[in-house]
Amino acid sequence: MAHTAPTPGTAGSAAPGDTNPWATSGIIFAGVLLLVDGVLGVVKGISGIATDDVYAHVRNYTFKFDVTSWGWIHLVLGIVLAVVGWGVLKGAEWARATGVVLAAISVIINFVWLPYQPIWAIISIAIDVFVIWALCTDRSKAVI
Repeated sequence: MAHTAPTPGTAGSAAPGDTNPWATSGIIFAGVLLLVDGVLGVVKGISGIATDDVYAHVRNYTFKFDVTSWGWIHLVLGIVLAVVGWGVLKGAEWARATGVVLAAISVIINFVWLPYQPIWAIISIAIDVFVIWALCTDRSKAVI
C-alpha cells in the first residue's frame, strides 16, 4: 500500500463546501454530551427532590433556593437538554441553535448552583462550554 505525501499548502485544509471531519465529529460529540448533561441534570434533579441531605446547605447566599427547588430546576433543564441532544444527533437545525441557548442557560444555572455541589457544577459547566463551542464552529448541514 503506497502512501503519498500531501502537497504543500493543502495539509489540513479543506476546499470551500467540504465538510471538515473534525467539525462533524465535534457535533456528534456535542450531541452525546448534551444527552449526558441532560441525564446528569435529571439525576441531580431527582436527588434534590428526593432528599435535602444530598447537597450542601449554604447560608447567606444571594441565590439561595430550597434544595427541592434546585431539584426541579435541574430536572426540567435535564429533560430539555436530553431532547435537544437527541435532535442534534438527528441533524435537526433547530436543535443546534436551541442547544447553544440551553447550554448557555445551563452554564449560568450551574454557576449559580456552584456552592451546593462544586465539582458536579464545574463538570457540567465544562461540558456546556464544549457544547457551545462545537455547535457554533460547525459549518456542515447534516450530522447523521
